[in-house]
Amino acid sequence: MRWYDGYRLTGFPAGEHLGLPSQDLTVVLTIGEPLDLARAAAPGQQPGRFRALAGGLTTSPVTIAHDGNQHGIQLALTPAGARALLGVPAGALGAWVVDLEDVLGADARELQDRIAAAEEWPERFAVLDDVLGRLERRDRRAGGVEPRLARAWQQLTSPGSAGVRAVADDIGWSRRHLTGRFTAEYGVGPKDAARLARFDRSRRLLRTPGRHRLADVAVRAGFYDQAHLARDWRDLAGVPPSQWMDDEVFPIVQDGEPSTDGGSVT
Repeated sequence: MRWYDGYRLTGFPAGEHLGLPSQDLTVVLTIGEPLDLARAAAPGQQPGRFRALAGGLTTSPVTIAHDGNQHGIQLALTPAGARALLGVPAGALGAWVVDLEDVLGADARELQDRIAAAEEWPERFAVLDDVLGRLERRDRRAGGVEPRLARAWQQLTSPGSAGVRAVADDIGWSRRHLTGRFTAEYGVGPKDAARLARFDRSRRLLRTPGRHRLADVAVRAGFYDQAHLARDWRDLAGVPPSQWMDDEVFPIVQDGEPSTDGGSVT
């Protein structure tokens, strides 16, 4: 698991929140009102409401409808973390958002019920650590990501990543074999994994305080140039980065940034 964080967002204008693609899988445990998925990334998935959800890797955004308030815990899982905690490879989820109970069964119900009964963040996090620690110990016996696939993921998603052919040569597979095995494990192909990593880095850079020149962000995130960054934002987010910054009223949970629009986050 890369990180988890609790959030309580209140007093924001009602509207829609754009859930951007990421190199991590997403798990959300709501507290109080369920989460309204207005538009899914997976072709054919209909809107729905979730008390707790798990979402795989995708190259399209999701849209969350909200009334200006959100309360819950969000987790970011690496693909290896998904195997350890959810007991399935990222590829099993694909681009779908699923009810966490469909993946974890009774463990998901226990997690939701105990977190809902807890009144303070330390107590909620203790519940999370207890249940997830048990899941990790249990699922560790099932084995992790195949070492060559893990090495390919690390190489493709690191800054200054090598090309697909170079990675295939390094691990001793043909490019075609790597692409097939990689997609089955992760739910996205090698090129898309590299794109998601660059996109994720650019999003994090744009959320840091201060003014940002897109050309500088592009270089630091690993794009060829600003035009390359703009193309990937249109493809992966559906909007230019400047529009996303203007439209997004919710602080991004992992950024922990205060809002300037009258809402609050705790």
